[in-house]
Amino acid sequence: MYSMLEILRITSFSFRDLIDIALVAFISYRILLLIKGTRGVQMMIGIITLLLFFWVTRYYNLAAVEWLLSNILTYLFFAVIVLYQTELRMVLTRIGVFPFWGRQRHVQTPGGIEEIVQTASSLAFQKTGLLIIFEREIGLRNYAEGGITIDAVITYDLLMTIFFHNTPLHDGAVIVRKNRIVAAGCFLPLTIDPYLSQELGTRHRAAIGITEETDAVAVVVSEETGTISVAIDGKISRNLSGDELRNTLADALTGRKISEEINLKEQERQGAA
Repeated sequence: MYSMLEILRITSFSFRDLIDIALVAFISYRILLLIKGTRGVQMMIGIITLLLFFWVTRYYNLAAVEWLLSNILTYLFFAVIVLYQTELRMVLTRIGVFPFWGRQRHVQTPGGIEEIVQTASSLAFQKTGLLIIFEREIGLRNYAEGGITIDAVITYDLLMTIFFHNTPLHDGAVIVRKNRIVAAGCFLPLTIDPYLSQELGTRHRAAIGITEETDAVAVVVSEETGTISVAIDGKISRNLSGDELRNTLADALTGRKISEEINLKEQERQGAA
């Protein structure tokens, strides 16, 4: 067996080798960013630990342990696919939607955001539950088809009617695409994160779950406490004010704060004058 020094010894080094190393490092870095904050991190640490332990057993010629690890590693690939299919699907989907060099943003008009902020603030005051999902680059058609088709422009009155107590659509999620409500009464996957606070109910877990599997943005109003929350990339921000909700949505869906939109319109108005 080659010693570590022989493995690391470089006999020749060219510009092509430098490009090769840089590409491997860049791709590895982007993949690590994609799985950051998921169970995939612990999975990767476990696999690396097993491989290092396997190398140690071979180096010291521990035949029995080496035989055991060889059989385990043979089926490890299939076990990873079964146990971590959610994380693998998320990583592959985001690689396909977001190129390695950055993230695109799905356009949402400030008018639609303002209607949702007003609705969320009113329902929070009334302690009425709300769950709205904004579609971005990853389509939510399979979830929308499981609900009731609406296909209407976002308005305060329509949203208040949908989430009114004891209506058939009250407990489901509303899916928004661009500036239109696509469907209501939709059911979403729940997160299985064991470290979440026990205070979070089904709506919050559904909001986190859909943002773990897609790039969607979820707005939640708690029926118990009346607090407003936003979930993005599997992370939830709680106890937001109306202004904080407005700016969070504007940043996530348009790339600019509402205050920047106001300043831009003011500059255009002055320029036209």
